[in-house]
Amino acid sequence: MNRKDKKPRVDIYAKITDHIVADLEKGVRPWVRPWSAANTAGRITRPLRHNGTPYQGINIIPLWSEALARGFASPIWMTFKQSVELGGHVRKGETGSTVVYASQFTRTETDERGDEVERGIPFLKAYSVFNVDQIEGLPDHYYGAPPPAIDPVTRIAHADAFFDATGARVVYGGTKAFYAPSSDHIQLPVFESFRDAESFVAVRAHETIHWTAPAHRVNRDLSRYHKDRSDLSREELIAELGSVFLCADLGIVPELEPRPDHASYLASWLEVLSNEKRFIFSAAAHAQRAVTYLHDLQPAARVAKAA
Repeated sequence: MNRKDKKPRVDIYAKITDHIVADLEKGVRPWVRPWSAANTAGRITRPLRHNGTPYQGINIIPLWSEALARGFASPIWMTFKQSVELGGHVRKGETGSTVVYASQFTRTETDERGDEVERGIPFLKAYSVFNVDQIEGLPDHYYGAPPPAIDPVTRIAHADAFFDATGARVVYGGTKAFYAPSSDHIQLPVFESFRDAESFVAVRAHETIHWTAPAHRVNRDLSRYHKDRSDLSREELIAELGSVFLCADLGIVPELEPRPDHASYLASWLEVLSNEKRFIFSAAAHAQRAVTYLHDLQPAARVAKAA
């Protein structure tokens, strides 16, 4: 095949980022929109692989968006090959959804001293997955009735226990929610001032993601947070993504309302994402790293590490 006849290589970063930008231009945050989807039946979960393993990082956002846009009720996704191996088949005419995974290849280069060195070059590889709602003939448990909704009181108690186990210090009072790096504490309005318990958990999750930033935790630089509008909007995007990831993990379904500053954040995110096609991937990775850190602080995780 002549080189000129080859199809142009798809820029995966641009493809996914452009989709998110299109939603933001409509005033829609695609990582929040699934909370109000009718097909969640009062529940939410991360998208799941065929074996029940949750997707992480950037893949959560487009799969949530695809599920809502196309009316999928199942959270489970798999490749065409996996569906066949499980005895099923994708219905004729169905189209897949794009997910990605990170890998790297090694390239030999010459350094400034003339020595040959091997460098790892990271890249993304895309592949298609199908929702269980697009597949017939799978084992019955893939189509089983959803588990009963968790009792709200138990669910919220579970979330409180999760955040308490992190050791993050919370001070209650005032009318604003924020993380103060200088004193390393989270400030929250009193619980009774929130519309409901779910909203309280969502805000606590957001501020706890900020709390993970210092060098002795996950090491995200907040030195320019209050000085640079771009750094501010970047950190807020990380905290927002981390909050919805955590809420999904904890089974919390907050009816999120835009905060007064979200209009300016939307404008900032649009500006950054339009110019930096890889930023949403970086933000999702930072959010995932913070969420994983918080999970690792839980008693069960500590016991497992000590074993």
